[in-house]
Amino acid sequence: MQKASSWLLAGVLSTSVAIAQADTLEERMSAFEARASAAEKRAAAAELQTQALARELQQIRLTNPALQPAAPTAAAIPTPTLDARVEKLEARQQSMEKQGGTEHLTDGFSFKGYARSGLLIDEGLGGGRGGPYITPAGSVGGAVGRLGNEDDTYVRMDLSKEIYAQNGTRSKFTVSIADGVETANDWTANESKLNVRQVFTELDHLAAFKGNSVFENSTLWAGKRFDRDNFDIHWLDSDVVFLAGTGGGIYDVQMNKDWRSNYSLIGRTYGDFSKGGIDANVQSYILTSNQFFDEGQWQWMFNAIGSKKNDFGTRTNQAGLTPADSGLHSMLANHQKNFFGREGFFKTALLYGQGLGAEVKNIGSDGELISDARALRLALYGETPVAPGWRIGPSLLAEQSKNRYVKGDDYRWLTLNMRLANEINSNFEMAYEVSWQTMNLDPKGYLQRNAVNGNFWKFTVAPTFKPDVGDLLTRPELRVFASFMNWSSDLDRYSTSGSFGKTDFNAGGVWQYGIQMETWF
Repeated sequence: MQKASSWLLAGVLSTSVAIAQADTLEERMSAFEARASAAEKRAAAAELQTQALARELQQIRLTNPALQPAAPTAAAIPTPTLDARVEKLEARQQSMEKQGGTEHLTDGFSFKGYARSGLLIDEGLGGGRGGPYITPAGSVGGAVGRLGNEDDTYVRMDLSKEIYAQNGTRSKFTVSIADGVETANDWTANESKLNVRQVFTELDHLAAFKGNSVFENSTLWAGKRFDRDNFDIHWLDSDVVFLAGTGGGIYDVQMNKDWRSNYSLIGRTYGDFSKGGIDANVQSYILTSNQFFDEGQWQWMFNAIGSKKNDFGTRTNQAGLTPADSGLHSMLANHQKNFFGREGFFKTALLYGQGLGAEVKNIGSDGELISDARALRLALYGETPVAPGWRIGPSLLAEQSKNRYVKGDDYRWLTLNMRLANEINSNFEMAYEVSWQTMNLDPKGYLQRNAVNGNFWKFTVAPTFKPDVGDLLTRPELRVFASFMNWSSDLDRYSTSGSFGKTDFNAGGVWQYGIQMETWF
């Protein structure tokens, strides 16, 4: 550090002699700034000083003509002022380095997570049945309202570590660990599904891209991850679109002022299949283009999916047909930062897929689809205040798909859901949810499922405590609830393996009660 300081001060003093050395001074100042940034990252307690340091360096550039493209005469350069400021900054950096010493584990470390856990009790004091995909339509993605309808414990933890290089490049490593169980016991090792869901590294603020208007703000990544721009309807616990797998890509390629682009190539595995005693690992590959326009208000996503080993000789899906070996998927979405001119937000998405792309939510995840498969889905949802102390979150999710797994099969369903909250005081609100779903499903015997046509509806009341009211998405929430569900008796015939149709869980009306926490940060 002392040697570097001498170089810097020598550069500063030389500006008073020859303007021609201004570029050298600027390079040394840039190097000094990078070292200061690295030192600050090693000293978490000096974060506020980092901001002050950045302001000091900016002020130096503004007040020192030697650092500007059109330099004045040497006499016009305020060398004493510059020297004094550099000495001050050098002293401050040394002080921060003494405070930080060597890099600490917590420097650049962040922890994010999501969790829910609670009891679901039926009216006979037995274990309740629930989940957003409880209905027959849930087998093809038809979610219903989740409030008062969850019987599991799920947790996901995202751990990240950021490191800055001296040239200003930032690297970020992230690992996500998740688990989900339905037992209420404290020790659930036998039921655990503990899993590493993400492990990837990003590089941004790349020094090599500095000054390049297209790539300067881009982020490179590789590894196993969820796509950064996935988005969901929280009230239904359903992603609108979910792209995930292992691969790599680049985010935020700035094509022009109002247009940025993401590109990626990721892989997924459909499973191991045996042919002639040889195991073949069947992979699918998803090439993605994600375009954003008008500050992200409009989004056009296109995916091309290929899986050549998913279509060979004796390989068949569970209906006895040869599955697709390719597919296309596209989504047009609009992200409004208000609710039709009111406070809140509103999102709209139209999705289409064919072949392996006919699973329009979890892109490329279903290897059972046949080449004739077609699907069209519409998603609408948002949140806004409707009166003093009242907020509403409406949503609509609907899909029609044909020839998914069997030629001639037909799946049609539509969900309407409304989450409503009434603020009682600063920490307590009454939450309500109404959910209705209609479906007409004809699976043509796939997985021994029967054709059904009917409706499902649910109403939930949930007294809720939270840190602050005024937003439906504020967490954590601690809630108790009571839910009433009912459905058309025809739906009990859909499948012998589903929840509906059991002797203690069939049409006619079911009350369920519970207590739950939900949090994210």
